[in-house]
Amino acid sequence: MNTLSHPRVREALVFSGLLGLTLLASVFLTVDPVLANSLIDSSDAPSAISGATGGEGDFKTLANRIINFFLQFLGFVSILMVIYAGILYVTSAGNDDSVGKAKKILLYAVIGIVVIFLSYALVNTILGAASGGTTVT
Repeated sequence: MNTLSHPRVREALVFSGLLGLTLLASVFLTVDPVLANSLIDSSDAPSAISGATGGEGDFKTLANRIINFFLQFLGFVSILMVIYAGILYVTSAGNDDSVGKAKKILLYAVIGIVVIFLSYALVNTILGAASGGTTVT
């Protein structure tokens, strides 16, 4: 049997490949703080853009608002999935297929919530470090 066809080996290779691509991207896509501050300046933001972004003229703050909006939306969807899994579990009436499906949905929803919390912390840490150690809100 070929060792590369084993599911665990394939999963490890995919994970290490994705991790390597992430590290490579973080090295090559690092934004120079001077460049980041010059992308959008509050003095040259047109009123339409300023109004659409809640008056934000700073690129880091705008990116933080957009990313946090999507993370909050995904958190809301994850909570809905937890509620759906709970309802499915309660109404399964002992059916093993429904119980298994509910447990699987609950497990993936909880993993999603953990990933969302970690993403939120990572984004705010990176953007905070890029802005000189201050918290971006």
